[in-house]
Amino acid sequence: MTELEQYYNKFNEEKRLSSRHGIVEFTTTMKYIHTYLDEYMEKHPEISDKSGLQILDVGAGTGRYSVMLAGEGYDVTAVELVQYNLGILKSKNSSVKAYKGNALKLSRFKDNTFDMTLVFGPMYHLFTFEDKLKALSEAKRVTKPGGMILVAYVMNEYSVIMYAFRENKIHECLKENRLTPDFHTVNSEKDLYDYVRLEDIDKLVKAADLERIKIIAADGPSDYMRRDLNAMDDATFEQFIAYHLATCERMDLMGATSHTVDILTKKEEADAKI
Repeated sequence: MTELEQYYNKFNEEKRLSSRHGIVEFTTTMKYIHTYLDEYMEKHPEISDKSGLQILDVGAGTGRYSVMLAGEGYDVTAVELVQYNLGILKSKNSSVKAYKGNALKLSRFKDNTFDMTLVFGPMYHLFTFEDKLKALSEAKRVTKPGGMILVAYVMNEYSVIMYAFRENKIHECLKENRLTPDFHTVNSEKDLYDYVRLEDIDKLVKAADLERIKIIAADGPSDYMRRDLNAMDDATFEQFIAYHLATCERMDLMGATSHTVDILTKKEEADAKI
């Protein structure tokens, strides 16, 4: 069993996305999934209902997104590396077609199969540019021309602020060369998570020859405000959600969020590089 599998055997992803800071991330991400699925259907009148849209969830975890989308009527397929998570997903008895698999090799699926591909977990745990590009390229391969790819990342400054400074690990990190002189994290598999900046994401998008629709701060400041969110009454929390949805596309706030979602499209064949 890998360190990653051991970690997720103990980590409760269901609980995280059901917490108030997790609700911010889930609500925001679902809003944009729905927005672009609706737009896609408008562009493809031959798709008469939701069941005609095929969605692939790569690194689906316990199925928080895939099960919800399947319940709404979409045709959803899920791939998950960690057997423990896959077992929870399957135990929900949804219509999701769930398989064990790796984001780096989606050989089970043919080219140009899915209308939307979600990559919400893999980039957290891939530590080289080459592996990240391979995962993004595989997502691109299985997505139809004109289809959408949504990719989640965990952000560098969140790690530096919350771990290096808040947990008073800064001197240890500097001594162990886990931070560059400009405070970019240097991560390895033993750290479990890899943290990126916007320029790192931009480099991947360019290398994969994908087109960005937009990038959003999936949870904004909510991860920094866990205690504050938990202390809010329901009406105030609703206003916080409204505030976040109104500001989550602002580029001046993007670098400090804990999670981003990059919303990409696979270029139509006539527009793609030869």
